[in-house]
Amino acid sequence: MQLDELDRSLLILLLERPRAGLREHARTLGVARGTVAARFLRLQEAGVISGLAPAVSPRAFGYSMLAFVHLDLRQGSLDAVVEALEAIPEVTEAFTVTGDGDLLCHVVARDTSELETVIQRIIEIPGVERTRSQIALTQRIPNRALPLIRSNRWATRPARPPQSAAT
Repeated sequence: MQLDELDRSLLILLLERPRAGLREHARTLGVARGTVAARFLRLQEAGVISGLAPAVSPRAFGYSMLAFVHLDLRQGSLDAVVEALEAIPEVTEAFTVTGDGDLLCHVVARDTSELETVIQRIIEIPGVERTRSQIALTQRIPNRALPLIRSNRWATRPARPPQSAAT
């Protein structure tokens, strides 16, 4: 999708002031509310805006530990392992990766004992051959997109959407 300066300005406003309505963003941008609504919908449909849910911190309700768990998988077991991981609520994200390991999972836990229990559940999944884990000490840079949008370097070539592991 080719994005223009109005798209970029709208994305910056949405990230800087997520609680403001489209009407307020339209006033700030000096365009009609319908224009902003149409751009917003187009950005959603193209996958540029991927959600409207609040960002929830597991730490706020007791999950004070974050671990990165690398999984080595038996050939041909990726889809079944991912399906089994989805049944473990403490696995908050999983990525197929290059290099050492096949999957990288973000796992939250209340303490080291619970983390060990979660890792044991992961190890028991058919197709998981080995795990390696690292405990995150401090998040130094939160997940962010605003600096990318502000950089304006992204506008020179359209991005391709990420492909799922199933394709």
